[in-house]
Amino acid sequence: MSGAPLAAVARPEIAGAGRVVVKVGSSSLTTLPGGLDVDRLTALVEVLAGVRASGREVVLVSSGAIAAGLAPLGLDGRPRDLATAQAAASVGQLRLVQTYADAFARHGITVGQVLLTADDLTRRSHYRNAHRTVERLLSLGVLPIVNENDTVATEEIRFGDNDRLAALVAHVAQAAGLVLLSDVDGVYDGDPRTGPAQLVDTVRDPADLAAVTLGSASRNGVGTGGMATKVEAAFIAAHAGVPVVVTSTPQAAQALAGERVGTLFAAMGRRPSARQFWLRYASRPRGRLLLDEGAVVAVRERHASLLAAGITGTAGEFLADDPVELVGPDGTVVARGLVAYDAREMPALLGRKTGDLPPEHRREVVHRDEMVLVGRLR
Repeated sequence: MSGAPLAAVARPEIAGAGRVVVKVGSSSLTTLPGGLDVDRLTALVEVLAGVRASGREVVLVSSGAIAAGLAPLGLDGRPRDLATAQAAASVGQLRLVQTYADAFARHGITVGQVLLTADDLTRRSHYRNAHRTVERLLSLGVLPIVNENDTVATEEIRFGDNDRLAALVAHVAQAAGLVLLSDVDGVYDGDPRTGPAQLVDTVRDPADLAAVTLGSASRNGVGTGGMATKVEAAFIAAHAGVPVVVTSTPQAAQALAGERVGTLFAAMGRRPSARQFWLRYASRPRGRLLLDEGAVVAVRERHASLLAAGITGTAGEFLADDPVELVGPDGTVVARGLVAYDAREMPALLGRKTGDLPPEHRREVVHRDEMVLVGRLR
C-alpha cells in the first residue's frame, strides 16, 4: 500500500486493510426523478480504482438495481408490490452493472457480478460456494460487485437491506475492513435534522450507543435501509473481528485512507470460524429445541454439548444437520446449532439419559463443536 505511513494515519486498521468491502446505498447512486446518477457512480469508481491502484483488494456491495429501473419503466416511486419491484430490478440491475463495468474499464479493471439471495447464505453449501466464487474472482484480479438478487428474492427470503448483506460478505470474503456508505456522514447521538447533534467518532462497545436513537429511513426515498440497519450491520462485522466505518459516499476516499471521518466501529472480537459465523448470523433455523434450566446452564456456562436429558420439547419440522435454536424455559434463545436427529426422532429421546437410550441414539443432540451461543449485539 502506498501513501502515508500507517503510524501517521488516524485509523490504521482501515487504511491497512489489504482486502476491504465497500457498500454503497441506493440513495448515493440514484434519484427518484432521473434514476441512476452516472456522475455519482463514476465518482465512486474513481475512488475505488485508486484503492485498487495502491495494491489493495476491493469487493463492492452495491444497491441501486430497483431504483435504476424506475426511470426506464416510467415509475415515479419505489414499487410497493413484489412483482413490480422484481421487474424494476431486472431492468435496473443490467443498467447498473453495465455502467459500473464501463466506468471501471476506463481504469483497466474488470468487474464480475455476484447476485445473492438470503437463501444462498443461509444454506451452508451455498455459503461455501459464495466464498469460493469471491475468492477466485479476486485471485484473477477481478473486482466483484455484489447485490441482492431482487429479481428472484421473495419477501420470505430477502435480506431486506444491503447493509446486513455487506456484513455477511465481509466475512465470506475474509475482508479486513468494511466501509458502509450512504447519504449520512456517520452515526449521531441525535437527529441532526431536528436539533443539535454530535457525530459519534468511535464505537468500541454496544453500550456506547445505548442512549442513541437511530433513524430508520434514507433521505431521498429510493433506499430501504436507515441508520439502524447500518449500526446492526456494523455490530455484526465488528463482533466478527472486522472494523467498520459508517460515513457518507462523498467521504469514501478519506474513510478508505484511514482519515477520521464518519463513525468507526472498532473490532470487538476475534474472527470466528466460517461455521460459527454462519450459524450465528447467516443460518435460518428450521426448528427449536426447548431446554430445561440445567441444560441452559450446561450449554451457556460450561459450553457443553446438548444431551437428550436436558430437552423438554421441540418445535418445527427439521432434519438431521439442520440448524435449530436452543431455547430456555423463559423463551430466550440461548444458542444455535446443527441438530443430530430428525424432528420425528426427537419425541422418543426427550428427557432420557444417554445410557438409557438405544446404542444408535447415544450421541449428543447438538455437539458443542456444532453450536454457537447467541446474545444480543446491542
